[in-house]
Amino acid sequence: MSNQDAAAVIKEELGNIAPEADIEAIDSSADLREALDIDSMDFLNFVTAVHRRLGVDIPEKDYPKLFTLGGAIKYLQSKSA
Repeated sequence: MSNQDAAAVIKEELGNIAPEADIEAIDSSADLREALDIDSMDFLNFVTAVHRRLGVDIPEKDYPKLFTLGGAIKYLQSKSA
């Protein structure tokens, strides 16, 4: 999975969770939960949506790797390799 493909999936699913947010304006190192003002259930819904869409297993111990946009992209790229 390319960097662009991973970013597109992540941004689309985040847009579904926080439709009012400007996903394109989020810094790649910013904590997504703070940047989007989402709670733990919203974050879990995001992780579940990514899992369903890509079929990537994301164990709970790996959730912190998805806290930033850059981290989430890197994580998905590593899982699809």
